[in-house]
Amino acid sequence: MDRTGIILAAGDGRRLQPYIHRLRGDALPKQYVRFGGHRSLLEQTIRRAELLIPPERLFTVVGWHHLAYREAALQLADRPPGTVVIQPENKETGPGILLPLIHLSARHPESVVAIFPSDHHVVEASLFMGFVDLAVRMVERDSTQLILLGIEPLAPDSEYGYILPGRRATDGPGGVKQVVRFVEKPALDDAGELIGNGALWNTFVMVAKATALLELFRQLTPGLYRDFFRIRQAIGSGRERAVTEEVYKVLEPFNFSKGVLGRIEPHDPLRVTVLPVRGVTWSDWGSEQRLLTGLEQLSEVNRINRHWTSNPPTSETGVAVEAN
Repeated sequence: MDRTGIILAAGDGRRLQPYIHRLRGDALPKQYVRFGGHRSLLEQTIRRAELLIPPERLFTVVGWHHLAYREAALQLADRPPGTVVIQPENKETGPGILLPLIHLSARHPESVVAIFPSDHHVVEASLFMGFVDLAVRMVERDSTQLILLGIEPLAPDSEYGYILPGRRATDGPGGVKQVVRFVEKPALDDAGELIGNGALWNTFVMVAKATALLELFRQLTPGLYRDFFRIRQAIGSGRERAVTEEVYKVLEPFNFSKGVLGRIEPHDPLRVTVLPVRGVTWSDWGSEQRLLTGLEQLSEVNRINRHWTSNPPTSETGVAVEAN
């Protein structure tokens, strides 16, 4: 069974635009910005994903207007042919997932797909991808589940989404649990209470069988599915771009979390479960403060790495620190 991936890079990162404008003088979407001279968030995401998924099976969805920026075009230039999927405009996460999913399923219909947002900062990349690999292996064994990765919170944060887990969902490895409910950006006091009840930060990194995810769209969003099936029939033809633009012209924005994940019932084709992720320094760089904090953390990790390169630790005291 093929392992495939989708990188969600079609957003515009509006909350960070004032900071980016001060930094660069333009509106380059945050996922392409090389903050502090490091790899961009998109480049980091691609590098992480390719630890598990071959480049030719890793699809990246972007916006047409992104390609007007030289940095964006250069970062996408070496992607394998057919793996950069272009949206005419950003219509939220529902279409942002469904469009690359239909392209991916046209080539790899029986694959397991891992979905990655492109605006995350992860320090321990290999460890994080080990959890993704575990989720992939679990879906390969049981294609009736959609597995979300949840981070153990460091502290209450009102800007993150939360997953409240229930009882253990399987007897296998990993401690995957059923999802009781999703809570999007709660008040700070409520976030603290959620953490006390075992809630996890929702990374929006998820793994499922491609056909099962398409069937979920078909059942829960039949109108959206019909529109995108028109695109699916046009893929590879001379009308592919025109049909895609026709569909998007009348398409209403659609949020995947609210319109799909939040509506899944026990009788639906997929069970939603969550895999707790431990030992990983993770952040969604959605705000200026979180970005600056992440850059400080990265500078400290790089300082430690430089020190260890010059002064290798002994086997009794040394451990490896990994950075993107």
